[in-house]
Formats: sequence, structure tokens, C-alpha cells
Amino acid sequence: MLPSQRHLFDIPNDVVYLNTAYMSPLLNSVVEAIDGGTRAKARPWNIKSENFYDNIDIARELFSRLINTSFNNVAIVPSASYGIQVAANNIRIEQGMKILLLKDQFPSNVYPWQRVSEKTGGEILQVQQSTGLSLTESVLNNLDEKVAVTALPNVLWTNGTSIDLMQIRKRCDEVGSRLVLDLTQSAGAMSIDFDKVRPDFAVVANYKWMLGPYTTGFLFVSPYYFEGVPLEEGWITRKDSKDFSNLINYTGEYEFGAIRFDMGERSNFALIPGVIAALKQIKIWGINNIEEKLKIQNNFIGSQLKNLGIQLIDEKQRAPHFLGAILPTGTRHDLISKLAEKNIYVSERGGTLRITPHLWNSKKDFEKFISELAQLL
Repeated sequence: MLPSQRHLFDIPNDVVYLNTAYMSPLLNSVVEAIDGGTRAKARPWNIKSENFYDNIDIARELFSRLINTSFNNVAIVPSASYGIQVAANNIRIEQGMKILLLKDQFPSNVYPWQRVSEKTGGEILQVQQSTGLSLTESVLNNLDEKVAVTALPNVLWTNGTSIDLMQIRKRCDEVGSRLVLDLTQSAGAMSIDFDKVRPDFAVVANYKWMLGPYTTGFLFVSPYYFEGVPLEEGWITRKDSKDFSNLINYTGEYEFGAIRFDMGERSNFALIPGVIAALKQIKIWGINNIEEKLKIQNNFIGSQLKNLGIQLIDEKQRAPHFLGAILPTGTRHDLISKLAEKNIYVSERGGTLRITPHLWNSKKDFEKFISELAQLL
């Protein structure tokens, strides 16, 4: 069992940060790596042509191992919306076909599909959890041959309700639907095997559970789309781009794999070293160890909340790293700000108190949170 890793972060002792789903703090090692990368730009004469490629390849390789896929399936993107837009631009949707989304899904995996719907005549189908059914079952009941794209998270960002991706994958295969995932609220905290889930596209923004810097992310692309159209036509993704002296000899060929979908200026000398440092630390901890520790933490917090009479999203229906507490009717409107005055940080999303601890937390943090919450309620 992993002990508290607070010593690896710059978190004051009196701060109880239970808000990873909003934004994670950066590891000290990540801050140092970003600082070093930023300072490198101060002396550009030391930046060689290989520096445009080496760190990107390391980051791509580390992420591919985390999700169990090939290096060639991974593109570098700045955000979830960027990756979803790549997917929306490359999946054919005919008039009258459906695009299946969740009700209250995060907007980055909604707006691109609304635009596609307007252009193609495709129908947006928003699925809400039905009474007596799991969210997975509710999705399956609506996933038929008319659904061209199934665009989902595997953890609903408002309350942590989880979706069984293996069941969704099986049904997508049966009906011929493309599977597009936003895993920003799960990658880095849960074990996800892309070799088994086989999404067509899957995007991850790094600034939450991946513990990385803002404006960095990864996009998984199925080999089926390796000949697709990128969002940008950059120079560095083209074949033989490492030969800087030959760049004026333009080419229509790309490097092999998902690289064609890389963002422009992907070789961010400041931020990519931070991405690598975060991925290396996640590898040291082990994704299964992280998942197990966060599950134990949330089970403890959940038991204490139940003692206060607070209703929780059922444990069988929620992700191990996410705790959604349903606020009682009449709960004071300033609950979040009052907790913040005590240096306790959580979120409220859609009437649900969203509690998302991580390895920097300890039992002392949880006890302070429960004590202060009880007084405010």
C-alpha cells in the first residue's frame, strides 16, 4: 500500500486538497523539469535539431505503455477539445444517423459533435441514467445500428459515475458504431487497457489525474484512421522533417502512424519535460497501486459521509478514485466557499459534492474535512 506522497508536492500542511478532478497540483519534479525546459529557451544556441524530437518520443512511449498500446497510435495534442475535433473531422456520419452522448457530459466532448450534427444532419442522442439501471445499461439500451458514433467518458465528471467500456466496446462492434472516448477524468488514476477497449479515438488532457502541466495531452488513434486528415498541416509531422536543410522540398507524405495528428509546435521545450516527469512518477508508483489507494481513501471518506446522513453515488456505480455526495435539499449555498476558508478544497457540480483526493492526502486531511463539513451542514 502506497503511503502518503505529500513530500513530493508543494502543499502546505494546513491545506486539504480534495479536488484532483478540477486540477492536480504539480509534483516538485514536474516543476523542476518545466523550469529547466523554460531556461533552455533562454539559450537557444544550445537547442539542437534532435531536441525537437527526443522528448516527444519519450513522452509518446511512456504514455503508450500506460494505456497498453503502440507508440505509433499516440498523437500529441494540447487539449481534450482538440482531440475530439480530430475525431469528429475524420468519422463519417450520414444524415439520419445518431451521435450518442451522455446527458451532462463535459462540453469538450459535446460541442464538436453538435457542429457535426449541424453539417451532416446527424441526430444528437443524449442518454440519461434510467431509474433502476446503471449508466452502462442505459447507454446499451440506446446503442443500436442507427448510432454512428458513441462519444463518451468512462467516468462522468460531475459525480464519478462509471461506465463499463468493455460492454460498450462489445455493443459497438455488434452495431458498427465508432467509439470515441474522453478519458481526462480517469487516465492516470485507473488502469485502462486500450488493447482490449479498442477505441477509434481517445483523448486525455494531462492537467488532472495525469499530474501534468496545462495545455498538454495525448490522443489515441486507431490504425484505421492513420490516413486521416489532421487538424493542422504542420511541418514536423511530415516525412523526413528531421532534415532541416531539406524542408523547402515540400512533401505530401507524413511520418507513419498517429504522428500526422500532432499539434503544431508540439516540441514545447518548457512543458514536455514536465509531462515526462509526471509520467515517470506514475510509472514508479504503478497505476494499479494508485487505483487501489484512491479506492481505499474514498471508501473511508464515504463511510464517514454516510455517518453524517449524506447520500452517495452507489459504490458499484462509481469510479474508484471519485466520490460524488448528493447534497441534501436546503444545503447552504456557500458551502464550498466556507470550506475553502478553512483551506479545504472540493467542488460542486450539478448539485453533487465532488470529492477527489490523491496520494498527497492523509487520514488527517479526511478527518479535518469531515469535521468541518459536519459543522457547516
